[in-house]
Amino acid sequence: MESMGKKFRQLLRDEEYLFTGGVYSPLDAQIAERVGIKSIYMSGYSVAMANGWPDMGLLTMTEVARTASMIASAVRIPVIADADDGYGNALSTIRTVEEFAKTGVAGIHLEDQRFPKRCGHIAGKTILSREEALGKFRAAVDTRDRLDPEFVLVARTDAYGAVGGSLEEAIWRGRAYADAGVDLVWSEFSGAAREPAIAFARAMRETHPNLPLAFNYSSSFRWNQDPQPLLFRELGELGYKFIFITLYAAHAGMYAVWNAMEELVKNQEQAQWALEKVKAGHATESHHVMARVEHFKELEKRYIPGTDERYRASDGFGEERPGRH
Repeated sequence: MESMGKKFRQLLRDEEYLFTGGVYSPLDAQIAERVGIKSIYMSGYSVAMANGWPDMGLLTMTEVARTASMIASAVRIPVIADADDGYGNALSTIRTVEEFAKTGVAGIHLEDQRFPKRCGHIAGKTILSREEALGKFRAAVDTRDRLDPEFVLVARTDAYGAVGGSLEEAIWRGRAYADAGVDLVWSEFSGAAREPAIAFARAMRETHPNLPLAFNYSSSFRWNQDPQPLLFRELGELGYKFIFITLYAAHAGMYAVWNAMEELVKNQEQAQWALEKVKAGHATESHHVMARVEHFKELEKRYIPGTDERYRASDGFGEERPGRH
């Protein structure tokens, strides 16, 4: 099987920059792939929210790794998964790398927050000491090198917005994590302002000119209201080679489902009629198509005796039994 880590690394070399919208389910990942997205980001916040929790360290590594495995199995493009803070200390991080490497994802990102971590845009963040953080990233790198050198490690520092944090501390940590052997560095910022993102990238280029950076084009911010919002192209030129809108699929999905459910409350069956009209001719019109039913029916016919007879003797969507009116 093709190494997804290798494929992701090749994309980083070939593309001016990679961009994607964060997903939380295999279906979202399949939609992203089918419309032309080249790589997937599995958002930890989105996975937590989809399971009814805030992104405050409440899901376990097992739960998140299982979701990552299902997403990776559903697509043929590389997936970078959110692995939070490694779910504990350096030894927990070793197990985290081992477990995620089994899932088929191209790689993971790990954070330098203290356990329990929280979304980078929820106040109250605290970070590990430099020494402890470096120990965790060295443990992750050594485990990666032992298991699969192509597996991608993204080091995220929350030093900019954490208690007692600063841009200078974020730069120090970004450089130190790069020296420890991670593949990309990500500094989490607290807003949509251009200056910190530009300053961090320039500082990293001074010491690590060939290191790709990751950038969270966060759904927490109102980019469209900024007088001069950062563009993906600009970020790519600065060295941010992997750009992701963390909760893109979640925001799109919540908006659509809220409106549809509200319409159902107001108009009952007419809400379904209206939805049918809106979706007529759209790629998502048929749930059977989106679920790839025909593909799996063909597999049934190939491997399971009696499939044709069962199909002829039963009704299905668009497939009434011969002679039935």
